[in-house]
Amino acid sequence: MKIVGGGLAGLAAAARLGDSGVEVEVHEARQFLGGRAASFPLSPGSPDFERIDNCQHVLLRRCTALLDFYRRCGVEDKIRFHDTLHLLSPDGTVDRIRKDPLPAPFHLARSLLAMRCLDWRDKISLLRCLRAVPRDRLRDDLDAMTMAQWLRKKRATARSVARFWRPFIVSALNEELDRASALPALQVFGEGLLSSRTAYELGVPSVTLDELYSQALAGRLGPRVRVLLGSKVNRIDANSGEADYYISAVPFDRVSSLLPDLPIQEVVSRFEHSPITGIHLWFDRPVTSLEHAMLLDRQIQWMFHKGGGYYLIVVSASRGLESKSTAEIVDLAVEELRDFFPVARHASLKRSRVIREARATFSARPGLERWRPGPRTRLANVFMAGDWTATGWPATMEGAVRSGYAAAEAILETTGSETRR
Repeated sequence: MKIVGGGLAGLAAAARLGDSGVEVEVHEARQFLGGRAASFPLSPGSPDFERIDNCQHVLLRRCTALLDFYRRCGVEDKIRFHDTLHLLSPDGTVDRIRKDPLPAPFHLARSLLAMRCLDWRDKISLLRCLRAVPRDRLRDDLDAMTMAQWLRKKRATARSVARFWRPFIVSALNEELDRASALPALQVFGEGLLSSRTAYELGVPSVTLDELYSQALAGRLGPRVRVLLGSKVNRIDANSGEADYYISAVPFDRVSSLLPDLPIQEVVSRFEHSPITGIHLWFDRPVTSLEHAMLLDRQIQWMFHKGGGYYLIVVSASRGLESKSTAEIVDLAVEELRDFFPVARHASLKRSRVIREARATFSARPGLERWRPGPRTRLANVFMAGDWTATGWPATMEGAVRSGYAAAEAILETTGSETRR
């Protein structure tokens, strides 16, 4: 078995197949695992220097496949879950979303009604829209409209859109409301906030991503799984005899060149990228004790406290930053951060690092869902995985792992679960 791509999709497929007794080789062109969710040295010329994540990658308690993968790798204890979400307004107001004793889907109602960044009209609008989510998720026309269109039809107030719906959707889908399909957007709320009392809880790795993946390299994927770093595969030839079965676990823009014998260009041409920007800031002192917060009414969207004076700022769907220089982005982040945290106005910036991920995810536009391919291809021994395939989830780490598991299950069904190379 040969898997091309050492991101989460490829690693998940390898873990599932290895557990079933299949001998697997994972080929990763780069010198590290994780794909678009990876870590690297802060100083490229010094591999032993401090390592940072390219961006902050989080999960919800509802991400059952991703949690299962972490369990297989023996690192589930490295994920710390938080049951309180902080929403900060520039005037210093802090709203906290957390569960109360009520059963789902009403477990967050008290927190939402207490939000000071919304007035009573906004709160009524918000609860009315949330009440419609479970019913509207069953509609067959959701992928024909944007989330902005759905909210307009539900008469959502402008302030509830700006201070609740947009922050959650943009960070979850990496896309703006007027570009994102209502189908995955309502899924985020239906499954991520309303499905259970703990589904919304935010999981943040307590170590860098490469520390998580090092467990995989240490053999936690299973003795039958071999990971080859720096092993670039330019083409999968299904008839070469190099392996009985192949999995392409690469982004959509690489599939056509990797599988030239597969007529998939019409499919992948419908996908486009959406960018994320991670802004790493080191101040000479801590500027807040909060571990994380959603930042409202500014371009910067999330803050994660990484220890001491180190903060990671995340801007999803960051097309508005594409024309800005690195220095301009840092200045913007620092200026806006000081709007939320007065201590930052007196802190000195010691260093910074901006990481632009122009190809972070695919854009979950309306009409795209029906084009997402399943794990099987027209080539009987070639399968596909990746967060862009038909996982039932948007472009997330959970979607990537689900795609890897789906490809592995398809192979096991084909082989009758017997060991293959």
